[in-house]
Amino acid sequence: MTRQKGSNPPEKLTVLGATGSIGTNTLDVIRQLGGRDRFEILGLTGAGNVALLAEQARELGVKLAVTADDEKYAELKDALAGSGIAVASGKSGLQEAASLEADWVMAAIAGTPGLEPTLTAARRGANIALANKECLVTGGDVFISTMREGGGTLIPVDSEHSAIFQCLEPHNRDKVERIILTASGGPFRTWSREQMDGVTAEIARAHPNWSMGLKVSIGSASMFNKALEMIEAKYLFDLEPSQIEVIVHPQSIIHSMVAYTDGSVIAQLGCPDMRTAIAYALTYPGRGTLDVERLDFAKLARLDFEAPDEDRFPSIRLARLALQRGGVQGAVLNAAEETAFHAFVDGKIGFLHMADTVESVMERMNDGRPADTIDAILAADAQARAYAEDVIRQKQKAA
Repeated sequence: MTRQKGSNPPEKLTVLGATGSIGTNTLDVIRQLGGRDRFEILGLTGAGNVALLAEQARELGVKLAVTADDEKYAELKDALAGSGIAVASGKSGLQEAASLEADWVMAAIAGTPGLEPTLTAARRGANIALANKECLVTGGDVFISTMREGGGTLIPVDSEHSAIFQCLEPHNRDKVERIILTASGGPFRTWSREQMDGVTAEIARAHPNWSMGLKVSIGSASMFNKALEMIEAKYLFDLEPSQIEVIVHPQSIIHSMVAYTDGSVIAQLGCPDMRTAIAYALTYPGRGTLDVERLDFAKLARLDFEAPDEDRFPSIRLARLALQRGGVQGAVLNAAEETAFHAFVDGKIGFLHMADTVESVMERMNDGRPADTIDAILAADAQARAYAEDVIRQKQKAA
């Protein structure tokens, strides 16, 4: 799968979600790995940042540029006038981009809107570099079976799951005792519940180690990101819930670990930079050469570890509950969390109320329904969002 510059035809790639944090870093990695000599970018998609999307499309000479926002179609078309680049918008446009005959698809559309186009790419047999959590959190059974039927390779892009993927020994998969996902603990690792009760979105978005978007940063602060990663890990690595462990590691140097039945633990280390995991996905099974910060072990003063406090961060407990229940509970947790996140950012509820909202919705929808079709998943998602809105309204009235 690895290409040497000039030795083979460029590998065909589509980036779903090119204007977000993962997308822009993906394009930086592509430039470092050889740009258009190494990759032929067939399609790029974005949302509201049409100016950036048009700039990226022109630079890379793509065939198709898509904005997910139908109202931005005319603006994108004007921005790309005379370029020869086709333009599309909305859900149909995303599906068109996913259907392009790319060898690899970077699945980086945030949230549930990324599920259907990524499934489309998987169905036609594309190799998927997966940065969209919702594909597995909400539709894990359907997505994994679609990947198997399509025959493509699935490589995780989250730094933690990339680390696990790199530490897994293919000949010893049956000897994996457990995996250990590391978490930075976010900006409130040492805060009490009383202190966290009054934080704003602006405070919560300040991650101590990583540069990320608002959703991911606040998800790190609440540890809901780690909750979603636990559910992802079950599907990515075919694990039992009891085999998935979380440890808080404030320095974010060890990105995750795999423990084997002989007592050995293999860890993947590196400076916090999402481009490393992105590059690994795009060059697998080889490795590229990147201009990123190198670890200086002589300067590493210490590596600390502590168990997550599930009283202050109940998201971990809720993830375990979703894993134990199965069915649509992953979709319910995700939809309720997304709704609560927006309510928190809009100032409708407090930071701690996000987890309370998710738990209320999970209990209300604990009916054992399976997640065996995309329609069942989307129906559960919509219902969970409606219930979460109801919970949020009740909290506002009680405030």
